[in-house]
Amino acid sequence: MKTLQNSKAVKLINKLIEDVAQNGIITNTVVEDLKALRPYTIDEQLPLLAKATRLSAEHIDQYGTFSIPIPQDDPIEEGEEIEAVESDPKESLHYFFCLIRDINKKVNEEELREYVKALNEY
Repeated sequence: MKTLQNSKAVKLINKLIEDVAQNGIITNTVVEDLKALRPYTIDEQLPLLAKATRLSAEHIDQYGTFSIPIPQDDPIEEGEEIEAVESDPKESLHYFFCLIRDINKKVNEEELREYVKALNEY
C-alpha cells in the first residue's frame, strides 16, 4: 500500500502523533484533525486510511477516548483463550497514528486492519 503523499496530510499526521505524545487525547482537537486528514486519504485513493480515520474520529467523539487496545503481536491459535491485554488509550492512539504514517510497511497495514476491525466491532 502506498503512503500519504500530500505534504499537508503528512504534516497533519505528524501533528497528531506529536500532540498525542505530548498532551494525551484532547478529544475535540484529535477529532477535528482526523476529520481534516480524511479528505486527503480519499483524494489519494487510500480506502483503508479513509476508513481508519473516519472510524477513529467517530469512536473518540462518541467515547471521549480511544478504547481500542494495541493489536497482539502473536496470532491466536484456534481453541486458545484470548487474554485481555491492558492498553493505555494514549499509547494505543499514538501507535495507531504511527501505523497510518508508515502504512507502506506490510505489517503496519495488517495491524491497521486489526484496529479497523476492532473499531467496527466496538
